Amino acid sequence: MVLPAVDILDGKAVQLVGGRPGTEKVSLPDPREVALDWEGKGAPAIHLVDLNAAMGRGDNFGAITSIMSKVKVPLQVGGGIRTTEAVQTLLALGASRVVVGTRAITDPEWFQDLARTNRNKVVLAVDTKDGRIQLKGWKESSESRLRETLRSTEGLPLAGVLHTNVNVEGKAKGIDIEEMRRFVEMCPHDVIASGGVTTVNDLAALEDIGVRSAVVGLALYQGTIRPEEVWKR
Repeated sequence: MVLPAVDILDGKAVQLVGGRPGTEKVSLPDPREVALDWEGKGAPAIHLVDLNAAMGRGDNFGAITSIMSKVKVPLQVGGGIRTTEAVQTLLALGASRVVVGTRAITDPEWFQDLARTNRNKVVLAVDTKDGRIQLKGWKESSESRLRETLRSTEGLPLAGVLHTNVNVEGKAKGIDIEEMRRFVEMCPHDVIASGGVTTVNDLAALEDIGVRSAVVGLALYQGTIRPEEVWKR
């Protein structure tokens, strides 16, 4: 399953290179219209990210709730979600899944309780750069080791683990299949791939190593992957 990414920064739908503000390759003024457009083109679900919240620079809660009020397909929502209340609010408003990253890594006991309380509705985000886990909108690196972090989630009722390879994110140069293969081999849950997916060949390569879902951004916006290739077959 391919989920189009609607990343929201300062009220606009954007696509950044490596998550760095100022590197926008796409900037569209109305995220709700963008999400509705993807829904109309056949997207089975949509991945929403509040980049401001992830970076600790305010939030786009109004834009996200506006999207949830109109879009009918399942919504996977993430970005700066670091409290139980925030998770439960988003689920109550209609999010199908909530993505949690930074606090899940820094406070594993809290995350384990969150996952057990919200069975199959929480996605763990594990973003890596040069093999190191990234935190707070990719502004900091964690001292936690990747293998041990993944092993600690074994047995939790997660909806999946979202893995973004920051090294290739937004560069439209393809995935790092060997890095993704190593991650899949370490991960005890279904992996949702993100970062660098540029062509249908990338999607086929991910499928070959057991990845069943991918979040795709720039390739869909720029047309190197077309909706009819992934949704309307």
